[in-house]
Amino acid sequence: MRHNFAAGERIAAWATIGKPMAAAILIGMGILASPVAMSGTAVAQDSGLAGMHAWTTVRGRTCMADHYHSGQGSGASKRGAMRAAIQAWRDFTGWEYGSRWASYRRAVSKGVSCGRAGSGWSCSVEARPCYVGRRRARR
Repeated sequence: MRHNFAAGERIAAWATIGKPMAAAILIGMGILASPVAMSGTAVAQDSGLAGMHAWTTVRGRTCMADHYHSGQGSGASKRGAMRAAIQAWRDFTGWEYGSRWASYRRAVSKGVSCGRAGSGWSCSVEARPCYVGRRRARR
């Protein structure tokens, strides 16, 4: 399942409102059990947000079966824009699911799009989060 947000919109929105407000929204939606769970990337690991999605095994990794995350970044160079986009992906994925899911290197089904933006570059990345661990994939 792909989010119906343009690349980076969700990340920018959460970054704008901050973790305390995001926690209040998620608590109101019944996704987080308490504000205590809002301790950095421990949020997801403590509250089980990754458990909302189906998992599968890909090349020895436990991966989201059909759930993608996206990130967007800009920079003076294409390489800089790509780094910023990957960091945005990592930041939001880590916040939502915990640090073990936040490795873009381990992610699968990656998509990348870069282009000129004024005097610099803009890039968007998309991928299914994965981690390497002992937990068996859920179906």
